[in-house]
Amino acid sequence: MMVGDLVRLKPIASASSKSKRIGITMDIIQKKCWRTEDLGPTIDWSMVDPEPHASVLFPGNSVSINIPVVDLEVINEHR
Repeated sequence: MMVGDLVRLKPIASASSKSKRIGITMDIIQKKCWRTEDLGPTIDWSMVDPEPHASVLFPGNSVSINIPVVDLEVINEHR
C-alpha cells in the first residue's frame, strides 16, 4: 500500500457485504494498536510494537482517519 492508493475496509466475518466507502491513502504512519480481542482489556503498551497505519480520506470527511493497514484492501494502486 502506498500514498495515492484507493482503499476500502476489508470485509469482516460477521458482515455480509464489502464496504462501499472508498477512500484515498494520504499518508502511511507507524502507530501502536491494542487489539482487545487478542490481548485482553488491560492495556500495556510495552507489549506491542508500532504497526503501519494508513491515513485515509473518505468522501464527505474533512479530515483523514488513521486505520491499520491490515484492516484495509487496495482496490486501485497508484503507480
